[in-house]
This record gives sequence, structure tokens and C-alpha cells, in this order.
Amino acid sequence: MKVEGGAEDRRNYPCLLRVSNGDKVKFSTAVESAALPKFYHVYGALLKSSMTTLRKRDKKREKQRAEEAAARKKKISEPVVVGGSKRGSGRRKRQRQVKAALKQQETLAKIKAKEEAKIKAELTVEAV
Repeated sequence: MKVEGGAEDRRNYPCLLRVSNGDKVKFSTAVESAALPKFYHVYGALLKSSMTTLRKRDKKREKQRAEEAAARKKKISEPVVVGGSKRGSGRRKRQRQVKAALKQQETLAKIKAKEEAKIKAELTVEAV
């Protein structure tokens, strides 16, 4: 830093660090500028040692869930074909197909209602 006389200031300014856990526990410390690299080295080691309980992301499971979601979307988008006779053999199969078609219509209606609500909410946010 420059001083009024044009000479450089040789004083060391400490760095104030404050830490809290978000609740009641709070700490603060002043670290001299010469000791900052050593402080950060020790602080980094402390952070690494305290994070041993963290787990890595399970990418395999995430991929599987994404594939399942894509399969559900595909299944919903394809219409259910109701075929077979109303009486006799194949009646139960037709009943299952009718039930699946009704369920698919309900699901599509719910999805459409959610999308409309989302668009309406976005419009109200933009208007404000």
C-alpha cells in the first residue's frame, strides 16, 4: 500500500476469518498474511478429513431412473389399442385394455392440467 509520503507501507495486515455452523456456534480468527498459505493448507486438510462421510453420486442408478422415466413417457404417449371380443375368449384381456386406456386418459389430463398451471404461474410472475 502507498503512504502519503510516497513510500510503501511495510506493515502486515491480518486476515480476519469467521466461521459458523449456521446456528449458535461461531468462531473468528485473525491470520497474519505471512501465515496464510500454511493456514489454508491445514484448513484444506481439515475439510477433506471431515468429508469422509460423503458419498459419491451413483451415476448408474441415476441413469436407470432416467431410462425408466423415458419409458414411462413413451408408454403414456402411445395410445392403448382396445381389441378383442366383448364376450367369450379374450374378454378379460379387453377389460384390462379398457382399464389401461382410461388410466392413460386420466394421466394425460393430469399432465395437461399441471402444464397449464405451470404456464399460468409463469405468466403471473412475469406480470408482476
